[in-house]
Amino acid sequence: MLTRLQHPYLLLALTVLFWSGNMVLGRAIRDQVPPLSLAFWRWAIALALVLPLALPQLRTQWPLLRRGWKPVVVLGLLGVGAYNTLAYVALNYTAATNAVLLNSFIPIATIALSWAFLEKRLRGIEWLGVLLSLAGVTLIVCRGDLQTLTSLSLNIGDLWMLAAVFTWALYTIGLQWRPAGIDPMLLLAAFIVVGLLALAPAYAWEIAQGRTIRISAASLVGIAYTGVFPGFLGYVFYNRAVAEVGASKASLFIHLMPVFGTILAAIFLAEIPQPFHYVGIVLIFAGIYLTTAAPGQVKTA
Repeated sequence: MLTRLQHPYLLLALTVLFWSGNMVLGRAIRDQVPPLSLAFWRWAIALALVLPLALPQLRTQWPLLRRGWKPVVVLGLLGVGAYNTLAYVALNYTAATNAVLLNSFIPIATIALSWAFLEKRLRGIEWLGVLLSLAGVTLIVCRGDLQTLTSLSLNIGDLWMLAAVFTWALYTIGLQWRPAGIDPMLLLAAFIVVGLLALAPAYAWEIAQGRTIRISAASLVGIAYTGVFPGFLGYVFYNRAVAEVGASKASLFIHLMPVFGTILAAIFLAEIPQPFHYVGIVLIFAGIYLTTAAPGQVKTA
């Protein structure tokens, strides 16, 4: 059973499930928890969870961590300090349709950057898988009406979301250069410390602007969820899976977010799935299968 739970594709699916819940909760509590506050406390909770697992390794592995401080700082800034913060800010300015569609370009951005920096090449069947899954995402986001795309217009929120997309793509391929030999919990703790140090001034600025957390059961539960599941467990699972299957394959699982979003909306918001949801889900799973089942792949991370 434990072996199955460690399968990289299961870890990726669980990660995206946690992140989908993060998007739902982030939007639900946006009037109670400002974006920088949510990002800061999410990672403060994640750090509290990872420290007991990381500190026992610090004394023996500190020399490795010190020698590899440059990639640790860069990855901490990208993966912890920037991506979710940019996404939370974006959701305050742009429609959900725009945000989800733009977020779905993460696999394409990752593949493009892998090609540019890691000389990663995809074969025809893999490109077909990527395009199929992207088509499924587009179908769900457009609610079965492709004319919806013509009504989308870029605004400041979309630009924030595009910045988040490329930030996560850079983080994913950047895991290729993380220091070797360091315990994963210690490495994650180091990323979080870097991210929190970067977030602290921004969080203080937000408070100075009069934007503070409105304490309620919903806001506290929402913050706790973001710290435990998408923050702590999500990054543990994602980092491990990228190490096993590579950046391009791992990033493709981002396309599962509309699938899980549809399921979560049906469960918690009583929104009944429509035929286009089912068609989009089939396309997404078909695309992921074609890409992940292709033999003879070279890992990129």
